[in-house]
Amino acid sequence: MSRFLSILLFCLLGSYAFSQRRNGPPPSSSDSIKVDSSKRNFDRMPVGADSTQKEITIKNYKIISYERDTTYLDTTLTIQKEYKYNYLRKDNFELMPFANVGQPYNKLGVDLKRKTFYPSLGASALHYNYMEVADIDYYNVATPMSDLLFKTTFDQGQLLDANLAFNTSRRLNFSIAYKGFRSLGKYAYNQAESGNFRTTTNYVTQNGRYSLRAHVAAQNIDLQANGGLSNAETQFESKDPDFSTRNNIDVRFRDALNRILGKRYYLDHLYKLVKKNNDSSRVEKTSLGIGHEFTYETKYHSFNKTAASSYLGDELVTPISDRANLKTMYNQVNAQFYNKTLGRLEGNISLYNYNYFFNSLLITEDGSLIPNRLKGEEVAVGAEYEKRIKGFDFRASGQYNISGDLGGNLLRASTSYNLNDKLELNAGAQVSSQMPNFNFLLNQSDFVNYNWYNLEEFEKEQIYSVNIGVKSKKWGQITLDYTTVDNYTYFGEEPDLTAATTNATSIVKPFQESNVLNHTKIKYLKEFKLGKWALNNTVMYQNVSQANQVLNVPQLVTRNTLYFSSDVFKKAMYLQTGVTLKYFTSYHMDAYNPLLGEFYIQNVEKLGAYPMLDFFINARVQQTRIYLKAEHFNSSMGETNDFYSAPNYPYRDFVIRFGLVWNFFS
Repeated sequence: MSRFLSILLFCLLGSYAFSQRRNGPPPSSSDSIKVDSSKRNFDRMPVGADSTQKEITIKNYKIISYERDTTYLDTTLTIQKEYKYNYLRKDNFELMPFANVGQPYNKLGVDLKRKTFYPSLGASALHYNYMEVADIDYYNVATPMSDLLFKTTFDQGQLLDANLAFNTSRRLNFSIAYKGFRSLGKYAYNQAESGNFRTTTNYVTQNGRYSLRAHVAAQNIDLQANGGLSNAETQFESKDPDFSTRNNIDVRFRDALNRILGKRYYLDHLYKLVKKNNDSSRVEKTSLGIGHEFTYETKYHSFNKTAASSYLGDELVTPISDRANLKTMYNQVNAQFYNKTLGRLEGNISLYNYNYFFNSLLITEDGSLIPNRLKGEEVAVGAEYEKRIKGFDFRASGQYNISGDLGGNLLRASTSYNLNDKLELNAGAQVSSQMPNFNFLLNQSDFVNYNWYNLEEFEKEQIYSVNIGVKSKKWGQITLDYTTVDNYTYFGEEPDLTAATTNATSIVKPFQESNVLNHTKIKYLKEFKLGKWALNNTVMYQNVSQANQVLNVPQLVTRNTLYFSSDVFKKAMYLQTGVTLKYFTSYHMDAYNPLLGEFYIQNVEKLGAYPMLDFFINARVQQTRIYLKAEHFNSSMGETNDFYSAPNYPYRDFVIRFGLVWNFFS
């Protein structure tokens, strides 16, 4: 991956140098980018741009999502940008990070709705930074545009996310990007690193009949797995000064490695057999097209360990070399009809090929066979409908499996309505039925207790969900999610009564709950302003109704930020500074199993109920945002250290980190 990073940096620096020679931009504001009209190349203006306009604005730098929702580059500095300035580049309000960058995140809030129609590989705790098909954006830009994020990590490393988008004509756009980091971490054997390379293409013909978008992604995540602290009570919680240097604290493993590696090729193209525009404009009135979507992906998760471990139980062979592989190919053919009055309607049929496998067969002591492969084909039919008119937006989609064992059905519907520019209402519902992830169904390991085959025993998860929301400029935003799950599948502990080693007290296995589980989540967001001061609040309440304790979440999570904003240095710089408090009530926080790369239910130890305070100073100079943060500066307060991200996995101590986000244009 390092060679991709070198190439990308060269392109970015070259683009910046070129922009300096042309005297344009940098942008004069967050809204417009003034360019000498004599130097503008109208052939490279994005599709839909007005060639008579006197300036290129920031809205000419479009970002198109997988769902084809279009936004534009945002170079402002807001409190929401502060929340998203992290490793994931997403607001992690409902997540609890581990001590080092790039490690798993425990859950403070859950979304039980399924996002895909078929099971995934598993090792879900290691996939937070893995970019799926729906996470890739496409671009339509007026001139070459670069987005660069830099942030310090925890000892001997940095985080860099660089993206260059450009076009060869107004209808053919490309992007190339790489996100990579390395961080040694404060604790022993805790190094983490990853690389996410992706490149995209977005093309539309002159007459608008044929459109294409494609991407290639190559990703790897490598984590040293220390298994957590082996003596947390006396070495961490006691605040013994001998262990103030965290590298001195004993950990369970010093020889285990987790790895995720994946490569994906994606293509989505459409040809419109019929295309009619309004007589007075180029706006499409009616169209009928045939489309094709293709995805091929290979991925594996491995866990390697050089020596045996009583913590994980008896082993079959050493060294340990567990590896689960998944190869998938997805083809969908669709017909799409669009009418300005009736909306957009699509019908499709898809073929999904999967091959989930290990490199060995296993015969247990009782003579039963655990296979090494799940392989097959799934055929499904589906439909989508979308209608937008003025303030009303309605979407619905459905898929139904007509052949195969993994999928069942997936129905989604959502609607929103803008009563005016100050009030928005939205609602949605989802019904799904499908098998859980592959690692619940089949797993092979060099550790005896981590081998199972459940395809014939487990049933499909049945999920029913509804959500409603109200967004008001005056009263804030509130959302309500209610989800019911039948056959909820999870990882939990089971007493190990057969292990020959005395220290192995439990093992982690997949279970399926036979009783119905109900989850309610209410989230409220509101910001109060007084002059240059503001108080931004996010509060979440959760309740789980369950016969057995198989889903643990905190009842209350809150984040409150008091900050000051102002222009300084004769408006040459915009400054934001403040303090953020994050707090959640105590609960039976999920434990982490590094062999599976999964969190599992534990109902012995309650953790939480400690405040996390961050102080930040952020600034914007033209299109550069600068970030400085003192994270968890209250970590040394209190008689004991009680801040954990999971049992035996502490949250990070006080640390100062800085970085920037930089956009520049040619």
